[in-house]
Amino acid sequence: MALPRDIPCEEIMESLADGVFTVDTDFTITFFNRAAGDIAGLAPAEALGRKCWEVFHSSLCDRDCALGACIRDDATLSEKAIFIVRPDGRKVPVSISAAPLRDASGRIVGGVETFRDISDLDRLRKELQGVRTLEDIVTRNREMARHLDLLPPIAQSGATVLLLGESGTGKELFARALHNLSPRAAGPFVAVNCGAIPGELLESELFGHARGAFTDAKTERKGRFALAAGGTLFLDEIGELPLPLQVKLLRVLQERVYEPLGSDKTVPADVRILAATNRDLEAMAASGAFRRDLFYRLSVARIALPPLRERPEDIPLLVATFIERLNLLREKSVVGVRDDALRILLRHDYPGNVRELQNILEYAFILCPSGRIGPEHLPDYLRPSPTTATLPDTTPHTMRAVKYAAAKAALDRHHGKTMAACRELDVTKDTLRRILEKGPGETEEGRDGGGDEEASGGRGG
Repeated sequence: MALPRDIPCEEIMESLADGVFTVDTDFTITFFNRAAGDIAGLAPAEALGRKCWEVFHSSLCDRDCALGACIRDDATLSEKAIFIVRPDGRKVPVSISAAPLRDASGRIVGGVETFRDISDLDRLRKELQGVRTLEDIVTRNREMARHLDLLPPIAQSGATVLLLGESGTGKELFARALHNLSPRAAGPFVAVNCGAIPGELLESELFGHARGAFTDAKTERKGRFALAAGGTLFLDEIGELPLPLQVKLLRVLQERVYEPLGSDKTVPADVRILAATNRDLEAMAASGAFRRDLFYRLSVARIALPPLRERPEDIPLLVATFIERLNLLREKSVVGVRDDALRILLRHDYPGNVRELQNILEYAFILCPSGRIGPEHLPDYLRPSPTTATLPDTTPHTMRAVKYAAAKAALDRHHGKTMAACRELDVTKDTLRRILEKGPGETEEGRDGGGDEEASGGRGG
């Protein structure tokens, strides 16, 4: 059916639900419809005249521009899934199609691209795969998913939150999510590591100081509370806060005011406080090492993040997520991890938690320019030493003894965690139990019939 001739082309483009924009051969945006502005998070007038990569910051902009390829090769592109980054920092998954733009004589004068927001489809796909996402947090773990369910109402409440967990479990990631989901999202997010600043300087760092408050204080200086006004102040490693400062922080929480160091001027504390620690703050409060009243003020809402070793189902998901991000940052084309390397990653205990896994993959990216990451690309400490599987000379070298010794060693490495040992040995929980119950002693059954069941992964019971 022919389009009515009296309707201008631009009005038709403006009526579409898909984003549409055009560029000239220098990639300067010449047209940007309303839907494009809604998806990209800016007014169309703000996009006109700018380079397209300055507006979208997409996952293709730095290395494989879709429009550039279409203009260069006189080709079209259909339904390619990428993501763009809005001015507020939010990543939006989109599906794009692109083609060269021609003038009346057929000469290529630029390019045209359409794109649609596929956030709902992306979210549905992840949910069907058992993946839960919120902000930059991804998980398949049931306990972590429960925390994600609680984040939005806690964020909206404005309550003080205490985040508990080992180093590297993602406490700051949760703190940023709480800020971004709160009514204070438009305000600043200011983080302070209380363990990284000497105690004698921490008071000035938090509350600021007046001129002449101490030697060399030649000018007035704002503290982190002032910098976080209207937003969120994240106090990481709160367990390291000296007792005198705990008293001052308690006053801020109770009265919502503070005084800069060396000043008698009272300043309103228009901040929401989030705190985190890798220490047992409740035990410290019971022993007097941390003020009990401050502990209860800080933990109106309490979120305890499990260590990575207790949520191994998240390891493949996190590996895929980090590889996707590192490909963009390093401009590489690593497509995944080989099965033998993934088995090594699944067997590791991760004392450094998610941060350690991220560091491992950053190291692997140094050695692996493309393709799949293999064991040879992983740090040396992850690869099992040839001597670690060798039994002591005093151990009887029967199959039963070997299996028993391997089972005991795996349990020791995983601090008695049965499921982690099972994953390392590639056996079922019942099989591991039977190996341990039989013990290392040699019997006719152990010599003749003890191998098939374990080799097959167990027959139940």
